[in-house]
Amino acid sequence: MTTTISMLAIDLAKGSFQVCAIGPDWAVLYNRVLSRARLMTLLAEQSACVVAMEACATSHHWGRVAQSHGHEVRLVSAAYVKPFVKRQKNDKADAEAIAEAASRPTMRFVAVKGAETQGRAVAFRTHQCLVRQRTQLINALRGHLAEFGLSAVHVNRVLRQLREAGLVTFRDGRVTFHDHGGLVKLAEFDPAYLDQTGPLLT
Repeated sequence: MTTTISMLAIDLAKGSFQVCAIGPDWAVLYNRVLSRARLMTLLAEQSACVVAMEACATSHHWGRVAQSHGHEVRLVSAAYVKPFVKRQKNDKADAEAIAEAASRPTMRFVAVKGAETQGRAVAFRTHQCLVRQRTQLINALRGHLAEFGLSAVHVNRVLRQLREAGLVTFRDGRVTFHDHGGLVKLAEFDPAYLDQTGPLLT
């Protein structure tokens, strides 16, 4: 593998990667597409150099891979890469723009995150997503109940009455029904209302 490469600018993707190699005089040595396997081989065999990438979803993973082979990793924010795209946007032009941006002496780079740090971030974002979904479900349920003239106050009052009557219990976010017959009697439910039969109606 040649040792005259000063920088590898990589436009990341899922299965194929545009790699722009820059020489010591900042001339473009090549700008071609590599598969995932060939990129791994290139990073492993290439002498230590600067590896520049646009900061995106997979950049931290590839940054860690490059660092494990002794390369200096520079992650550039997409907003800072865009001004250096010289012609119509495509993978080849993007790779050259990444190289141009990463070579600027005053450029600010994104630090490569470790796997543990990223894991904590994933857990936090997942938790936030679940909280938003829970809030959406609660609001939707309130809207559905309102269609029947029920508010949260009415529902809470009924649930409290059921709990005090020993018909249901609430524990760890679960509702347990202890007396189905008592619930049917309290609600004055008529099984003939339904056009089906099942275990709960016997």
